[in-house]
Amino acid sequence: MKYLDEFSDPDLAARLFDDIRATVTRPWALMEVCGGQTHSIIRHGIDQLLPDEVELIHGPGCPVCVTPLETIDKALEIASRPDVIFCSFGDMLRVPGSGRDLFKVKSEGADVRVVYSPLDALRIARENPGRHVVFFGIGFETTAPPNAMTVHQARKLGIENFSLLVSHVRVPPAIDAIMNAPACRVQAFLAAGHVCTVMGTAEYPELAARHRVPIVVTGFEPLDILEGIRRAVRQLEAGEHTVENAYPRAVRAEGSPAARAMLEEVFEVTDRAWRGIGVIPASGWRLSPAYRAYDAEHRFSVTGIRTQESTACRSGEVLQGLIKPHECEAFGTVCTPRTPLGATMVSSEGACAAYYLYRGLSAPAPSAAAGPGAREEVTSVG
Repeated sequence: MKYLDEFSDPDLAARLFDDIRATVTRPWALMEVCGGQTHSIIRHGIDQLLPDEVELIHGPGCPVCVTPLETIDKALEIASRPDVIFCSFGDMLRVPGSGRDLFKVKSEGADVRVVYSPLDALRIARENPGRHVVFFGIGFETTAPPNAMTVHQARKLGIENFSLLVSHVRVPPAIDAIMNAPACRVQAFLAAGHVCTVMGTAEYPELAARHRVPIVVTGFEPLDILEGIRRAVRQLEAGEHTVENAYPRAVRAEGSPAARAMLEEVFEVTDRAWRGIGVIPASGWRLSPAYRAYDAEHRFSVTGIRTQESTACRSGEVLQGLIKPHECEAFGTVCTPRTPLGATMVSSEGACAAYYLYRGLSAPAPSAAAGPGAREEVTSVG
């Protein structure tokens, strides 16, 4: 049934819900991989409108959230240096390190700048030849190509005072790690459509077959998500485990050949630590030897930093889908968007931020001075 060819149909959402209800006969647990999908689900109450048999588990699909504490501390160390201009997307500035964040470092006099593209950072480097400009390159397969292209341009133009602090991660190895975890309850995945727009779907059939889980490539609008859920439930009920593309208006099987070629030239696959989860083999990228001169981590010798997570923060369990955000004792009390213990509360794609913003579960009542109905807002550029 080609539901998504009928966006003009005002009854489309009702038809999708009806189809899911008519199909499901037993409990199923589905994980949406992307934090953008999580926010759409919570904002529109999709999880509350589904049949009781269909549970949505929130996955580790927020790049800000999974950036290791160690990497945040490296960023803080580099940004604190007087000869550095540190550039980042806005949603990284309030992510807590061991004892402070980039906003705090900026308030102490560091030159920390919010940019909207890595090319903005490269321009700043050209305009400030006497200082070193570092761009904080985080993200999944979606933000990796422009970061790779920027480093490629820096070398091509001979701009030597630019470097990248890399914390790029890859989705398929994370899915594999989730399925291999002893406490895993996930029976199907809604794969991130924007990741597949870049990388295609070639890595998913082997995962679906080996773990016997349906993987449905899904968009981000409520109707996209409902269609992804509908297809996943149909596969589960039929005992199937294949890869389906429910986002064909954006995703092709081969992805973007140009973007993939740039990634292969500039980066190489490496093991990568995920905040709250640990090291996942072959789950990240680092700059290849040909571009190692642009690696900020090596240029500034910040490879020896060691950290320890807050014992009060359970964001690692949230990222693995083991608990819902409001099941953490710190949620909405000592941990809020303005006083976050973990990145899942401050990121614009974090599950804790979504629950706080749209559900307010267990959040403290607003003070009388704040006025009736007042609530803290999640502040982010990303």
